[in-house]
Amino acid sequence: MINRKQTPPIHDAVSFDYRLQEVQQERLPNQIPLYWLNAGTQDVVQIDWVFQAGLWQEPQTAVAQAVAALLKNGTAGKTALQLNEAIEFYGASLKVSPNNDYTIVSLHTLTRHLPGLLPVVREILTAAAFPEEELQIYKRNARQRLAVNLRQCDFVANRHIDAYLFGRQHPYGRFTEATDLDALEVQVLRKFHRDHYHAGNCRIFMAGRIDKSHVSRVEEHFGKESWGGGNAIQHEYRIQPAAEKKYRIINDENGVQGAVRIARNFITRKHPDFSPMLVLNTLFGGYFGSRLMANIREEKGYTYGIYSQIYNYKQEGALLIATEAGKDVCEQTVQEVYKEMDLLCREPVSEEELLLVKNYLLGNLLGDLDGPFSIMQRWKNLILNDLPAEHFDRSIEIYKSITPGRLLELAQQYLNKTDYYELVVV
Repeated sequence: MINRKQTPPIHDAVSFDYRLQEVQQERLPNQIPLYWLNAGTQDVVQIDWVFQAGLWQEPQTAVAQAVAALLKNGTAGKTALQLNEAIEFYGASLKVSPNNDYTIVSLHTLTRHLPGLLPVVREILTAAAFPEEELQIYKRNARQRLAVNLRQCDFVANRHIDAYLFGRQHPYGRFTEATDLDALEVQVLRKFHRDHYHAGNCRIFMAGRIDKSHVSRVEEHFGKESWGGGNAIQHEYRIQPAAEKKYRIINDENGVQGAVRIARNFITRKHPDFSPMLVLNTLFGGYFGSRLMANIREEKGYTYGIYSQIYNYKQEGALLIATEAGKDVCEQTVQEVYKEMDLLCREPVSEEELLLVKNYLLGNLLGDLDGPFSIMQRWKNLILNDLPAEHFDRSIEIYKSITPGRLLELAQQYLNKTDYYELVVV
């Protein structure tokens, strides 16, 4: 029996050992890789179909987003209403999420409902019709959303900072204009779907309370034969950063708030400095107790929140500092960010502050790995980024053992303000 009158011992997260639970891997008869994890206590399952069908692969701006948005809006044999009713009948969720490199189709359901749902997902993935009337509704709604968003300084800032870092024509730097939405046509969407949503361009991830019988059901619907088309062109792009480093945009003469973005091109997950930089970034601006929050929110009161984040896209990376502040203090906010950069480049952090950051990172990690879906998400990140399984263990060891001296070296290499693009939108 647990003595509930006695306080349990408190341990630093740094002292915990953790090993990522192994996943099983299958190669289906049609050569689709399938990764699956049997874990958890509830009879639920998540299945992700991952396609290289993101912004990197699209032939023209806004196509990948449109295909993802309209994927469930009608097939050769069912209307959008019939498809959605078929999914909702089982209390399931089917989401289509496009990003820079991939589109992920995610099914969440009770395990016992897989026999009824897998044929529906199969029909959506292989027989999406992209009806003209659905496309026109999508275009109209997207234009309205765009018009509203363009009045917001943070939306404008996010668009432009990516274009400065990667180039306006690079997939990571493109942004959608109303003319791009007007140019969308049904035949372009159908061709993109045919070229990218097929067995030869798919990986499947399953997690939950499952066994080999559930894997067999997925194989029955998706692994027997080669489905879909498949004539995609592999694109190569080079970044073309902007020549200037400082930008000021007036978006709303009568606005009271501005958006600040300070960013630089950065390394990807495969670089040996990536995991150590996650520690430095957390200390700098990656959590509520960071240097940026303590200075710019708590001490100066310029903003409700400021953060720095490392973007780990598959092909390129970026380090971004972002906040919204009062229009009259945006310039001071920029200077305070540089002040904190300079401080980290000149003075080693204290052991006490570093221990707090280590405990935060490792404690967060342990919390994130509570459940089969979260564990599979970690594996998915490793697999999609072509990283070895031991990368996870190496990262944990780095979090535990990194020193103030190493953080000082990293700051001097990666927090030099001359490397950063600076944007204020008011």
